[in-house]
Amino acid sequence: MNNDGIRNLNFLNHILDAMAEGLFTLDQDGKITAWNQAMENISGYTAQEAVGQRCCLIKCSRCYDQVNPSDISQCGVLAHGKTEAKECFIRHKDGYDVPVIKNARLVRDEKGNVLGIVETLTDLTEIKAIKAREASAKQELKKRYALGNIIGKSAAMEKVFHAIRAAADSRATILIQGESGTGKELVARAIHYESAGGQRPLVTVNCSALSETLLESELFGHVKGAFTGAHKDRIGRFEQADTGTIFLDEIGELTPYMQVKLLRVLQEREIERVGDTRKKKIDIRIIAATHKDLNTLTREGTFREDLYYRLKVFPIRLPPLRQRLEDIPLLVRSFIEKGNKHEGMEIRNVTPDAMKALMAYPWPGNVRELENAIAHGFVLCRTREISREDLPDEVCGQDQFYAAPPGSSAFPSPLSFSPTHLTRERLLLLLDACNWNKAEVARQLGKSRTLVWKYMKKWDIPLQKG
Repeated sequence: MNNDGIRNLNFLNHILDAMAEGLFTLDQDGKITAWNQAMENISGYTAQEAVGQRCCLIKCSRCYDQVNPSDISQCGVLAHGKTEAKECFIRHKDGYDVPVIKNARLVRDEKGNVLGIVETLTDLTEIKAIKAREASAKQELKKRYALGNIIGKSAAMEKVFHAIRAAADSRATILIQGESGTGKELVARAIHYESAGGQRPLVTVNCSALSETLLESELFGHVKGAFTGAHKDRIGRFEQADTGTIFLDEIGELTPYMQVKLLRVLQEREIERVGDTRKKKIDIRIIAATHKDLNTLTREGTFREDLYYRLKVFPIRLPPLRQRLEDIPLLVRSFIEKGNKHEGMEIRNVTPDAMKALMAYPWPGNVRELENAIAHGFVLCRTREISREDLPDEVCGQDQFYAAPPGSSAFPSPLSFSPTHLTRERLLLLLDACNWNKAEVARQLGKSRTLVWKYMKKWDIPLQKG
């Protein structure tokens, strides 16, 4: 080989060693003929150790569970000319597995004769480590900002989390107070499942869903013949919850008679089935919840003061969503993940404008209303992000529509219109008034044409007048 050939060969070797990917070659006999620096780093074998060996040296998981080819003629690359890039593992010299992406290509001369095989390996160790750190960070985020299915990082929710953990270690009666939609039942469940007795029964009863007679039978049970239709003995929810927890939701709806019955349970820890004279001891923890102000009801005389103080041994007050706005992005992310799973979609986030609307809305329905708003967005969203226009009218401020006064002509200015809720019928009227010019309809509404199209699609209104 002349000097030019030697220089070219040296240059080629420098190129191979400068590659970030591992590269090695096999000759016609299936023996390794080249082994670059990256392969040394990935496998732990030096070029001196590898050259002359067969490729089974690295024990690739894609073929090592099969019989290793004794020569290159048995290699699967010959049949297809290449192999697809796939994740697999090779065995490091020190005995541990290294995750890689492996490629292989057959090399022929100009006459079609096989010269050998070129294989490349991309080390995925760092990528796997990054993914593991990302998964760990997400897990830590959930652990830090969630308890059960309750999500929040605000100071107000930190207090709630602290109260839940404290309550879980106690058998004291707990009173959860908060507006509708704040997650009172979630808190009750978190208290139960965080406790040492989390595997024991948790029974839920909505005190506002049943009449006084039915509620008494539901809670205390009854004996056969206690009333018309009582054909056999039936245990009540208190007995079902024995050794565990009973959650009494909407406790503020109890009638005076049922208040007396519940007070007796709290005082004596025993129940008596309807129509029975025998008493039965029970071992339960009672968690009650209400959206009403029991203190006010007590002062007004509609709720027993002695029962109130028996219930509020350990009170927990849930803040409304409007008092913990910093939790909204976390909640939105959680609801989007939930929606993607249920709907089979791949929505990534909400747009900045949509988030601005979510942060500005007062949320009278609290977290439940926010979850419904995101669900509404899933119905209308046709991109990877929920836009402001995809949100419910009352949330995004698009529930105002200006209708022309009776007898007026053409298109009066929006300022002369009287505000009312936008409905399908009113949108049809405005379309007729604007000769189905969507741009003019949008101008009259003070909104975009995209919004008009979305409402037309939502309400099955054709783009052109039929």
